[in-house]
Amino acid sequence: MNIHREGFKIILFTTLILGVLCFGVHFLVGDGWIFSAVLALSIVFYALIVQFFRNPARYTPVDENSIIAPADGKVVVIEEVEEPEYFKDKRIQISIFMSPVNVHVNRFPVSGKVAYQKYYKGKYLVAWHPKSSTENERTTVVVQSAKGAVLFRQIAGALARRIVCYAKEGQPAAQGAEFGFIKFGSRVDIFVPLTAKVNVTLNQKTVGGETVIATFG
Repeated sequence: MNIHREGFKIILFTTLILGVLCFGVHFLVGDGWIFSAVLALSIVFYALIVQFFRNPARYTPVDENSIIAPADGKVVVIEEVEEPEYFKDKRIQISIFMSPVNVHVNRFPVSGKVAYQKYYKGKYLVAWHPKSSTENERTTVVVQSAKGAVLFRQIAGALARRIVCYAKEGQPAAQGAEFGFIKFGSRVDIFVPLTAKVNVTLNQKTVGGETVIATFG
């Protein structure tokens, strides 16, 4: 299993803490049910941390007409909205909620050039809260593709406290390539033109870098 680079320090820190904890419990109480319980819980916790930072290979169906899911998760919003930050007009918003058990690598939905990137500090409302898109910690990225511009926004959730974004204005974007990572539960909003055809439905599960969520009209 491949581990994402964002997890190396956390996994190392977790290993040290759990190792010291288990050693300390064994030193104080020796073998027995207390040590066995602490050891079992430590193994489960360690496995959860490692699986969170897994980075499986993805095979993107590269197509300039397709808009690919930027994240694993479940579609929780599909609606026409006013996008006030960059486009300042109506767009179709598609939101994908990532639970702690999902892969949290974020991928470019289209190829092109990064036209805009901005980070905002904010609150940590639960990721499915309607106001999380505008009030939570978040990073907005816009890629200008051959077929049109697409805005996508990384949004921190109640557990997520750090958004990592590698995209920089002026840099090229390759469909399916990594542009960021969000730690411990979060959401990604994508804003596509009104003429785009949405190919997903509410509550549908997506695979980041593979699922075609929409096509340009």
